[in-house]
Amino acid sequence: MCRFLAYRGEPIFLDELVCAPAHSLVHQSLHAVEAKTGTNGDGFGIGWYGERPEPGVYREVRPAWSDENLRSLCEQVRSKLFFAHVRASTGTSTTRANCHPFTHGRYLFMHNGQIGGYGRIKRRLEALIPDELYDRRLGTTDSEAIFLTALARGLAEEPVKAMARTLKLVRGLMDEAGIQEALRFTAAFTDGENLWAYRWACDAKPPTLYFREDKGNLLIVSEPIDDKTRGWREVPKGCSLVAKGDGVTVECLNEAMGRLAA
Repeated sequence: MCRFLAYRGEPIFLDELVCAPAHSLVHQSLHAVEAKTGTNGDGFGIGWYGERPEPGVYREVRPAWSDENLRSLCEQVRSKLFFAHVRASTGTSTTRANCHPFTHGRYLFMHNGQIGGYGRIKRRLEALIPDELYDRRLGTTDSEAIFLTALARGLAEEPVKAMARTLKLVRGLMDEAGIQEALRFTAAFTDGENLWAYRWACDAKPPTLYFREDKGNLLIVSEPIDDKTRGWREVPKGCSLVAKGDGVTVECLNEAMGRLAA
């Protein structure tokens, strides 16, 4: 499992959240406490929005704790919306193309979790990605496959409904293949202005996901980067956190999936 962080608010330097806190994402790359493994050393990535609609991205296969370029970039880059991710591979190779976040035009996506038995449904899952998006399939991860599949099902227009539809499709493929392992999913998605985060699992045991609001600034993390008593709240299981305009709301993924079944 991986660890990630998403920020939306007043422009700040990335190092204020990615590197500086006592339990920063860089620290979590070696000492995560709420993940299956304490070490997330299979690469990292950052994605940020600056003066252009499309995000800038830096991804590397070295562990976050040992890359001096990451610290230098984070000390210089200032952004109102950015993603950061440290990776623990669930079986696919350690390459730049497999490091998060993933991009398509102005969109950013990153994921923590796993499709159980992914190798047994990989070909059928990829068949759900239309040709015009399959050209963007640069890596081999289940995360990128979910992103492109969701884009094909309206992620840009209806992020909660499209993700519910995608998770339902993936779970259906797993059932057809007789896979008993769980589908566990936390993720973040943005169009450069608005932000969505998801927490869901077919066995009701999704990875951890927290958020904190402070004076209009929103921070979403796999695990708190500082003291848990400092305003952190869990994203409810089976739900999506939606940050649009000045508001932050919670929508139920389970309900959205249920409506699809009706």
